[in-house]
Amino acid sequence: MTVTKRMRHPELPFRTAAKPEGKPTGPAVITDEGVPEPVRSAEPKLKDMEGRGASAGMEEVVERLELAFQRVASNKGAPGPDRQTIEEVRSHLPELLPKLSEALLKETYRPGDIRRVWIPKAGGGERGLGIPNVVDRMVQEAVRQVLEPLYEPTFHASSHGFRPGRSCHTAIEEACGYLEEGYEWVVDMDLEKFFDRVNHQRLMARLAQRVKDRRILVLVGRMLKANVVMPNGVKVSTEEGVPQGGPLSPLLSNIVLDELDTELEKRGHRFVRYADDCNVYVRSERAGQRVMASLKSFIEKRLRLKVNEKKSAVARPEERHFLGFSLRREALEGEVEVLLSKRSDERLARKLVELTPRNWGGSLRACIAQVNVYLRGWLGFFRICTGATESRLKTADAHIRRRLRAIQMKQWRRKRTIASRLVHLGMGRTTARQSVYAGHKSLWSLSLYPGNVGLRNAYFDERGLLPLADTWYTLNEERLLASTGASHGTC
Repeated sequence: MTVTKRMRHPELPFRTAAKPEGKPTGPAVITDEGVPEPVRSAEPKLKDMEGRGASAGMEEVVERLELAFQRVASNKGAPGPDRQTIEEVRSHLPELLPKLSEALLKETYRPGDIRRVWIPKAGGGERGLGIPNVVDRMVQEAVRQVLEPLYEPTFHASSHGFRPGRSCHTAIEEACGYLEEGYEWVVDMDLEKFFDRVNHQRLMARLAQRVKDRRILVLVGRMLKANVVMPNGVKVSTEEGVPQGGPLSPLLSNIVLDELDTELEKRGHRFVRYADDCNVYVRSERAGQRVMASLKSFIEKRLRLKVNEKKSAVARPEERHFLGFSLRREALEGEVEVLLSKRSDERLARKLVELTPRNWGGSLRACIAQVNVYLRGWLGFFRICTGATESRLKTADAHIRRRLRAIQMKQWRRKRTIASRLVHLGMGRTTARQSVYAGHKSLWSLSLYPGNVGLRNAYFDERGLLPLADTWYTLNEERLLASTGASHGTC
C-alpha cells in the first residue's frame, strides 16, 4: 500500500542522539563533568520566532532575565525550598539581577534544590511536581526563551503539547481528520512515568547537537541534577528524569520525544502527540497490534523509556480517553463526534458534588458563584464537544439545580418554613403542605418534589446560575459559524 506522507517542518539534521546522521558522523565527546562537547556541523542557521538568526549563548540568557522574571511572576507560583515568595524576590530584584548575571556568565551559579509536591491524578494515584526556587525558575525561563527558537521550527507538526499556537484543541482537530480519512483504530501509547525516566545522557547529547555555548549545557546539566526535597524533608539525588513544574521541563520533554515523532513519520504513521500522550491512527485492529509491538520495542530500547502496558491499548477511539475527549465516527454520515470521555464525565460529576455540599454554610448566591467559576473554566476547555454531548450537559444542569435546591431547603431548616417559602414562591398552600409533610421525606427527596415546582429553573437564573447546556450551545454555534468552509468543521 502506498502511503502519502503529510507535510511537516524540515527534517532535523540527525535521527537519534545515539547515532546521528550527516556530518559529523562521530559520537559526541563527553567531558569530565558529564556534559557533551558541542558538535560543530554545517547545519543551516535556524531562525527564531521573529525571523532573526537564532543563537543560544549565555549572554542571551542574561539579557532575558528581567523579562523571564515577569513571566514567572505572572504565573503566581508557590515558593520553592527556600520559601522565598515572588514578591520577596521582586523587592530586591534590582540588586539580584547584576549578581545573578555575573554568576551565570562566570559559571558560579548553582541551582537550588527542588521541592516535591504530590497532586492527585484524574485517573487515580498521584503525580509528583517539582517546584524550584523563584530565582531558579527565572533562570529556567530565560534559558527556555533562548532555546525554544532553536527547536520550535523543527518540531513535528503533529506535536501539540506546550508549543506556541497549539493546544489540546488543535490535537483533537488533527485526530478528527484521521478518523474522517478512515483511520478508525487507535494505538494509544501511555509512557509510564515519562518525566521521571528521561535519560540525562541522551538528552544532553541532543542538546549538544544544537547548542554551541558550553556554559548553557553545563547549566542545564546542573538543573537536571538538582536534589529533590521530599515532603518529609529528606533530600533525594536525581539521576534521571525532568522534574515537572519548572518552566524548562516542557521544552526538554519535547526535545526528547521529537525523536519518537521523527521515527513515526519515517514509518509513515498518522499520529497525534501531546507531551507524553501519543495516539497513532490505523485502519484495522490487526495493523494496530503490529504498530503497538513495534513502537514498544523502539521506545524501550532506543529511547530507554517504558510503555505502561496496563494503560496502553489498541481500540476504537470512542473507547479511549485522549486529552479529556473521546472520538466517534458516525457510520452513515461519516462525521466525527467529539465527546466527553468517560473519565471526564465522571470527574465533572464528582466536582459538582464537591462544589455543592449539603452542609454549605454560606449564601446560595455564594455557592452559585463558586459553581459558575468552575463551569466557565470547564466550558472553555470542553466547548469543542459536538452535538451528541448536549444531552449529557442538560443532565448535568438538572443535577446542579437539584443539589442547589437541597442546599436551599436545608438552610430553611424546618418543614414549616419550607412549606411557607414554597407558597411564597407561587405553590398552592395545600399542595405545598401535603407534599412537604407527606411521609418521612429527606431533603434530597424534597429537592425533587416539591422543590422542582417551587424552586423552578427561573429561580436559579435570577441568582446568576450559568446554564451549562445553553452556554455550550451559544459557544458551539459561534464556533461552527466561524469555521464554515474548514476541512474539519465537525471538530
